[in-house]
Amino acid sequence: MKKPELLAPAGNLEKLKLAILYGADAVYCGGHNYGLREGADNFSLEELKEAVEFSHNNDSKIYVTVNMIPHNDDLIGIEEYLQQLEDIGVDALIISDPGILRILQLEGIEIPVHLSTQANAVNWASISFWQEQGVERIILARELSKDEIMEIKDKSSISLEMFIHGAMCISYSGRCLLSNYMANRDANRGRCAHSCRWQYYLMEEQRPGEYYPIYEDESGTHIMNSKDLCLINEIPDIIETGVDSLKIEGRMKSLHYVSTVTSVYRKALDTYLLDPQNYVFKEEWLAELRKVSHRDYTTGFFHRKPSAGDHNYQSSAYQRSYDFMGMVRQYLPEESEAVIEVRHKFFKGDLIEIMGPGIKSFLNKIDYIISEDGEMVNEAPHPKELIRIPVSRPVKPYYILRREKADE
Repeated sequence: MKKPELLAPAGNLEKLKLAILYGADAVYCGGHNYGLREGADNFSLEELKEAVEFSHNNDSKIYVTVNMIPHNDDLIGIEEYLQQLEDIGVDALIISDPGILRILQLEGIEIPVHLSTQANAVNWASISFWQEQGVERIILARELSKDEIMEIKDKSSISLEMFIHGAMCISYSGRCLLSNYMANRDANRGRCAHSCRWQYYLMEEQRPGEYYPIYEDESGTHIMNSKDLCLINEIPDIIETGVDSLKIEGRMKSLHYVSTVTSVYRKALDTYLLDPQNYVFKEEWLAELRKVSHRDYTTGFFHRKPSAGDHNYQSSAYQRSYDFMGMVRQYLPEESEAVIEVRHKFFKGDLIEIMGPGIKSFLNKIDYIISEDGEMVNEAPHPKELIRIPVSRPVKPYYILRREKADE
């Protein structure tokens, strides 16, 4: 049975390292220009060099997004940038615009090309066309069902990639003009305002000032606010499609999100591939995915076209049941202590959960806190502060600490 690639997001270098350590076979990231996630930290050229080295040293691949839909001004300097990406050894480019493909060919730059979901590839004929142009992988639009994906796989010979987890916008595959129209921020050039998730009312032209909810709710409605995609309980059907790469959305998500979601899908895929005949879905996997910041989950188009139940008309807020507390930077075996980089306020007496690659998460009580100055303190309030806490088991760098939120 073919083992599909697990592809994780990397909004910055630290997230890239976590994604790989927690089980990603490949990561995708963007430079400071030409991508669609200006809100992410993204990578300088020097950081991309380090990212390539780290990825390849850990038997992983790195794909760089050049997937904006560029206007003429956006193309200034792109030839030099693409040449630099080839020189540092990235494994593929993710593009959506045929002009970028044309520039690659004219400049003789030989980097494998993956066609972004922005290009809205939803049929085998379109995919065959792109293959003839030299594209090596198609990132399928989210609007496809399992049966449609299998038909495309049957009628084409190109590598296919599909989304399995993460946010979906109203133009599900990513092409969106609403943000540009309402906020003068072009989503297709990396500056999405997420206006599809704003709250809307209906007003009749002859009745100015009289606002009607679009859905029967007095507080209005978030009419285009899709739930998040989650296919963790569809692993056998996903494998059956024959796709080559399984993609997690989320370059702007947190370190906690990247590590947790990557780890869960890694476990589920490995469990299935080890013994497909006796595979059983584990509810604990879905419980883990509910610990990260997320909207309600949906299976999207995978089995049927989404209905009203796949949208949330009441709120666009995320559900956050756990706080990301910090990350292990060092383990001190003689003291049975861990050096922690704080991300959320710690208190003496807190009960935290510690997770790491390939281990079962465990609970740990913070009996004391030692500050950067070596003093015993009752709390650690400052992000990025380095503290020492006792741990009941050995830990390693990049282990994650999280704490369940108290009921409000």
